[in-house]
Amino acid sequence: MSAAFHVPAIDIAPYIAGGTDAERAQVAHQFDEAARTVGFMQILGHGIPLEAWARLGRASDRFFELPLDVKKQYQAPAGVNRGYSPPKSERLSLSLGVEKAERMNDFFEAFNLGATAADYGHVEVDPAMYSENIWPAESETFQEDVELWMSHATSVAKIMMQIFADALGLPAGYFDSYTDHSLDVLRMNNYALPDGERVELDGDLIGMGEHTDFGIVTLLWADDVKGLQVLDADGGWNDVSPLPGALLVNLGDLTARWTNERWKSTLHRVKPPVIGGRIKRRRSAAFFFDGNVDAVITTLPGCVAEGEKELYGPITIGEHIEAKLRGSRGLVNNTSDTEREAERVLASRS
Repeated sequence: MSAAFHVPAIDIAPYIAGGTDAERAQVAHQFDEAARTVGFMQILGHGIPLEAWARLGRASDRFFELPLDVKKQYQAPAGVNRGYSPPKSERLSLSLGVEKAERMNDFFEAFNLGATAADYGHVEVDPAMYSENIWPAESETFQEDVELWMSHATSVAKIMMQIFADALGLPAGYFDSYTDHSLDVLRMNNYALPDGERVELDGDLIGMGEHTDFGIVTLLWADDVKGLQVLDADGGWNDVSPLPGALLVNLGDLTARWTNERWKSTLHRVKPPVIGGRIKRRRSAAFFFDGNVDAVITTLPGCVAEGEKELYGPITIGEHIEAKLRGSRGLVNNTSDTEREAERVLASRS
């Protein structure tokens, strides 16, 4: 761990509560600095009420405390990014084209929900990509609790796009045409088994393997149990815990492509909190704001300096997301534009 590693805290209240132009410019400058150097930031002043935080935690607890055979009833068909994923059924590192022979699959369970075709009546979308959600019947409040959080997270994500435009010197509303039917996904994670259960290792134990997030920007709800680690520029892994009430925000691959890697899509992982051979339970929920599946991502104006070259060719958001999911979910090694990230993983210090 690097003693100098720091995830900056940024108060975005000037964008939420009608700050002055100067105040908003200061926020955009702070965001640009964090995006260039770390790719992670702690967002304060986001306006999400404490009730929404607590209700999302309640929904997570009520589902993951169900018996495994009940949870498995909510698995989605192959290729559908919804529903339940049991422990050790995924390997996130494969989304980067990294496979280690001694590693077992990721030691977490998850439940996915997201935007559906019905949410975007103004445009025709592929219902296979914008699938219907699967709602557990065992909790009367689960759907309401989750939808409350998703509505707040969506609002904050749209504010983040305003900050993106200001930080990059682009016109207001520049990203609207890329995100007006965004493929949003909320992934609720549980690491990984009932609290206190002994762990029998059959390989290199990892809670969630090294990966970059696939989309534009991620908003993370997390409890105060350590586990999240971020890779620094020197190849060291650093523990990250959010400040009270802060959203952890990080940038995804699509943003790195847009900015020609001026802004970082930072590698991160989750090491399972195991103490004395027993699991310490950890929860998180990542809201992925991924953009329109039919939008074409090319390098943004002003992001290629004289003498530099474009690092990526054009790709649709849907093509990019599907390639990543074939790796993590389908356990098929992804080799599409993953060379730089894969090299960093393999060179990192455990």
